[in-house]
Amino acid sequence: MALTYKDVAEILKIIDSSDCEELVLEVEGLKLVVRRGGAGPLAPAVALAPTPEPTRIAQAAPAAPAAPAQQPAAGPAPAATAPVADGTQVRAPMVGSFYRRPSPQEKPFVEVGSKVKKGDPLCLIEVMKLYTTIEAPVSGTVVAITAEDGKLVEFDQLLFVVKPD
Repeated sequence: MALTYKDVAEILKIIDSSDCEELVLEVEGLKLVVRRGGAGPLAPAVALAPTPEPTRIAQAAPAAPAAPAQQPAAGPAPAATAPVADGTQVRAPMVGSFYRRPSPQEKPFVEVGSKVKKGDPLCLIEVMKLYTTIEAPVSGTVVAITAEDGKLVEFDQLLFVVKPD
């Protein structure tokens, strides 16, 4: 049994609502260490690499489970996730910093209107200096980019919409 990002999010949610100070979980060569340090946020010690399955906009969007300890206390309210266009949603598999380009000097991986093939890089999400490449789940055209470059994204937050060919 491998852990998915949803599994990790659920684990963080359970730990956050409990008095547990530390959890060490080892599953199939993966080690997850979660520690609560005073009033600081919960922090997973590893980032998982698989990406979640894409969902269709026509489906009801699930409520985004977020690790409450990692949300800013007085930040702006998240934007409503109304359907932007018809296509396949690409959602954040983890909480982290969203980057549209491989480095500050380079051009973004994709722009609205860019043609992508399944597996092409769309962005990077950085968690504790570990970068995860988010790839296109389908071949098609990028019709929406909903996250802001360099900003924090929440687990399951809508990042892109790709209209399949």
